[in-house]
Amino acid sequence: MPGLNDDKRNWHFTTMLLKWNRQSNTRTMPWKGEKDPYKIWLSEIILQQTRVEQGWDYYNRFIAAFPTVQQLAKAPENKVFKLWEGLGYYSRCKNLIVTAKKITEEYNGVFPHSYEDILQLKGVGPYTAAAIASFAFNSPYAVVDGNVFRVLARYFNNDTAIDSTAGKKIFTELAGILLDKKQPGLYNQAIMDFGAVICKPQQPLCSNCVLNKNCLAYAGDRASQLPVKEKKLTVKNRWFYYVIAQHKNDVLIKKRTAGDIWENLYEFVLYEAVSALDNSAVKNLTAVKNLSGTKQPVINWVSSAYKQKLTHQTIYGQFINITLSKKTTPEGCHWVPFSQLSKLAFPKIITLYLKDKNVSLNLM
Repeated sequence: MPGLNDDKRNWHFTTMLLKWNRQSNTRTMPWKGEKDPYKIWLSEIILQQTRVEQGWDYYNRFIAAFPTVQQLAKAPENKVFKLWEGLGYYSRCKNLIVTAKKITEEYNGVFPHSYEDILQLKGVGPYTAAAIASFAFNSPYAVVDGNVFRVLARYFNNDTAIDSTAGKKIFTELAGILLDKKQPGLYNQAIMDFGAVICKPQQPLCSNCVLNKNCLAYAGDRASQLPVKEKKLTVKNRWFYYVIAQHKNDVLIKKRTAGDIWENLYEFVLYEAVSALDNSAVKNLTAVKNLSGTKQPVINWVSSAYKQKLTHQTIYGQFINITLSKKTTPEGCHWVPFSQLSKLAFPKIITLYLKDKNVSLNLM
């Protein structure tokens, strides 16, 4: 394919990309130019499945709360999850905690220097390892993320699916060939920035692009058609009905366990239905009756529907508020004061409800 053996085209790509970076790249981010591997790692984990604009404030808050990997390792898990609240993909947060403890305990708090050792850290794949190795230690490893896939697919007019085994192999090899081995960190940041601000997913700035002279997709008017993906995203709908059982100033909660979304986050007593329920069915849920211990439970209200979109799932939720005359504690649940809810990490759909009900002022 073009690129693997075309030295002139490859030289033009790398040279012009670095020239653009020197003269025109004004993209700023708080971790850009950072050499501390801990901060680079933290930023990269946050940016997995997260837009830069959303991750920016989270990064700043994490650095302020945990300036070093040792401080992150020692922090109570609930505090870390609460700081992560709203970012989604909570397995990243769990991996963050596991890796911080490993670096502290097994590496004496010193971040591993080699690509191979970095790759062994929980939650770190080839892209993240290459980013840390090149940015922190100037090691010659090329990053291959969505921006890089897009730039390379267009420049070389390659319609091999980027999510296929063949595509990943081809573009990873291309990225390695094009990498400036003397300044890999600078080059890697440049190509990612270029993909974000010039070779954008929608409406790329082709007419003003420094690479358009040799860009094969531009020549063939195919930029909008690339890159290609072979897998279509299928979205599953789920219906969650949360029973908020309160007794005086306490409320019943539980922590979500492994094997599903939102692991380690808190929630109220949950009933998941196979389809949407009408109000009559909601009020007659077995979960409501079991908690109240009566066939005619006192239901204060049923909320309107809430919605949270995940990558592969859409969650529809409603909240049923009931008052109990005495406490009953189902397995896995425990009671906490309403005043403590603000200190716990909940899924976004629940935090939206709590915000609407102004729980911090105990107005439920």
